[in-house]
Amino acid sequence: MRTHRRTHRHSERVQYLLPDEAQSAGQARRLTSRFLAMSRPGTAGIDAEHIADAALVVSELVTNATRHGGACRLSLRVSGTRVTVEVYDGSPGRPQVRPLTALGESGRGLAMVRCLAERLEVDRIGRGGNRVRAVLAI
Repeated sequence: MRTHRRTHRHSERVQYLLPDEAQSAGQARRLTSRFLAMSRPGTAGIDAEHIADAALVVSELVTNATRHGGACRLSLRVSGTRVTVEVYDGSPGRPQVRPLTALGESGRGLAMVRCLAERLEVDRIGRGGNRVRAVLAI
């Protein structure tokens, strides 16, 4: 895993490269929680409920990425009253939001993310792969 951290005007960003392993989702959850719990000058901080929501979103997106596209890149950005989560994968298929059903055993992750996020975007990138972006209010 490699990390890169940048600070810009009124925003802070970090990126992680995560391996194609089942443990990557849990690792991404922990990294997200630590990053969002850090104190930031001039802000009141992010409360535990919003950190938990962001960690759940990251967990779902990284699980999908590693399951369908191998290793992935996670990018987190805090800017003003928003947290932006981006997960990049190498999957040839495009993620689809499926309707929630009582009997479904899988495929609910993106639907949950859509419920928690103000905005959810899925874009094809380059010569293959996807960028899934979720923007959450804090």
